[in-house]
Amino acid sequence: MSEKPVTRPFRILGIQQIAVGGPDKDRLRTLWVDTLGLELDGNYRSEKENVDEDIAFLGSGPHRVEVDLMQPLDADARPRVHMPPLNHVGLWVDDLPAAVQWLEEHGMRFAPGGIRKGASGYDICFIHPKGNEEFPIGGEGVLIELVQAPADVIEALS
Repeated sequence: MSEKPVTRPFRILGIQQIAVGGPDKDRLRTLWVDTLGLELDGNYRSEKENVDEDIAFLGSGPHRVEVDLMQPLDADARPRVHMPPLNHVGLWVDDLPAAVQWLEEHGMRFAPGGIRKGASGYDICFIHPKGNEEFPIGGEGVLIELVQAPADVIEALS
């Protein structure tokens, strides 16, 4: 591990979301909404991403954390949003384009698709769970979503 301080052109501000998957979204809603008391705030469906997801949340304002409850449209197709059940963790970042550029320059591997609009309307991109020869740094088995924080979240979490 490097002893030298690193200057980054971005900051990770906090947890934006976690995404959990299962073969039956109704069972996920029973746990997260009916039993634990999270509130529903929409649905996102994408053939390309093989997902039918309910968007739940806990907290409010800039401290609100999204919990995506995902089931695959086709259990045999990829991506397999239900495997593993903890699909990914989303992190708020204050400057997504600067973060992606800097991280790539420092060996970070990103999943295909680049920066794009996510299910909640924020710009997002994904760090690949595994590094490779060209980009040796990955999520060490975890899919990590970087999410562009809006101004109120940046202000509240800075």
